[in-house]
Amino acid sequence: MHALIRLAKANPSALRFLVVGGIGFVITMVINYGLKLFVIPQHPVTALAIGIIVATVVSYWMNKKWSFDDRGERHTAHEMLLFVVVSAIGVGLNSAPLYLSRYGFGLEVPNVSRTTMEVADFVSGPIIGTLIAMVFRYWAMNKWVFPKAAETPDAVDVLAPGVTPPTAPTPTVPSR
Repeated sequence: MHALIRLAKANPSALRFLVVGGIGFVITMVINYGLKLFVIPQHPVTALAIGIIVATVVSYWMNKKWSFDDRGERHTAHEMLLFVVVSAIGVGLNSAPLYLSRYGFGLEVPNVSRTTMEVADFVSGPIIGTLIAMVFRYWAMNKWVFPKAAETPDAVDVLAPGVTPPTAPTPTVPSR
């Protein structure tokens, strides 16, 4: 618990990113299972991908306005394009373990029981896939989508008390 508190104090955007991710996970699961159980049961990877895409749209705004609110110096269209690219890679990373489980390892009915298939689907997609995609997304969001402002050695916050900007020596003209 103390480690989590230290993490939150040292890097509040990481904690906020995890909260947004939790909300996105709930959205993904509701849509995924709604589609998988009632609309397209024969396409579990598609159901998961649709859930992830909807959650990604919601998470963009939550991450922009809350998780990384101190960043985002880019023009919104450029930022959104980067977010879409990172998110598309994230959808692929998130869906890949489920695809591998179902079609690579054959963990689907009639090869295994329905219960085994559902457990394998849940562990591979929402658990393993989400963990892989979460690590990638956090890294990519920090690096490309919502990077911290570049600090130059000459940059000084003029509003910071007690900090004086560096000055160049005043050239002197030799007297005759």
